Amino acid sequence: MKKGFRLFLREQTPLIFIYFIQLAVITFVYWLGGFKNWPIALYAALLSGALFVGYMTYRYLTHRRFYKRLSEPVTSVEEITYTSEHAPLPESLHQLTLSHNRVYQTRLLGIKEQLDQHIHFIHQWVHQMKTPLSVLHLMNQGRDDEQSAAIGDELDRMRKGLDMVLYAARLDSFEHDLYIEPVSLNTLVRSVTSEQKRLFIRNHVFPYVDIDPQLQVISDEKWLKFIVTQLLTNAVKYSGGRNKKIQFRGYKQKDQIILLVEDEGIGIPKEDINRVFDPFFTGENGRTVQESTGMGLYLVKEVADRLGHSITLSSVQHQGTRIELIF
Repeated sequence: MKKGFRLFLREQTPLIFIYFIQLAVITFVYWLGGFKNWPIALYAALLSGALFVGYMTYRYLTHRRFYKRLSEPVTSVEEITYTSEHAPLPESLHQLTLSHNRVYQTRLLGIKEQLDQHIHFIHQWVHQMKTPLSVLHLMNQGRDDEQSAAIGDELDRMRKGLDMVLYAARLDSFEHDLYIEPVSLNTLVRSVTSEQKRLFIRNHVFPYVDIDPQLQVISDEKWLKFIVTQLLTNAVKYSGGRNKKIQFRGYKQKDQIILLVEDEGIGIPKEDINRVFDPFFTGENGRTVQESTGMGLYLVKEVADRLGHSITLSSVQHQGTRIELIF
């Protein structure tokens, strides 16, 4: 109510100013004409002031909901409506706002439909591309020459890229693609490291897993697997040399379970650490790695937040990076 009244006073300030100016001018004109009966002049001024105050009171009472609505922030589309006092200005503005809202809703629905069609197309395209990739993998199996190994590496890169596109597209419908259950951290991490064995071999990096087989977390296995895969891929990508290790440790700390992923890579420059979870941010290291898209850690953070987990990152340049996924 106070905000609405303050807004009313600010809007009526010019009128109040003009009223007192014209009252002074009229009194001055009468004084120049020889009328110097000050008691009558004061009485006239009081009558005029009473009428003005009455008008301002009526104006505020008939527009108070209007000023209150204007002084409060809107947090949802439904809140733009209010009970009208049937005064011309608030009623007209209310109808204008409703018509604008209808146009906005129509356009929004059209954009949403286009976005849904686009996401559906991406899903179809990714699944269609996975079929020839699987065929190429089968055709390339059993060969042990250098060229076949290079082809296999490129096929792995393509598969990971398609998976990233697919998971990014699924973020908009995250709640519809969720299945929460107890997940064994040890089993999940070993499954991921086994699937990425070609990546380890190609980069001469060795995984080290130290997780209690009894340690379980409550999460979505598919999305959690995506997070661990992205963290592993990043750790290998920036390993910065041969015979490096990537350590996966799982442990309990008070009422939390923590999955630690630690590498011995090139680390992250101090000035880049606060931005590594921003979309499309590649930083100084990204300029030296052609495969860097700046989307891996961003998607990891988005998925972790939606699953109710938290993630912390610390790094020392030329020594390595340490990431904790906290359940």
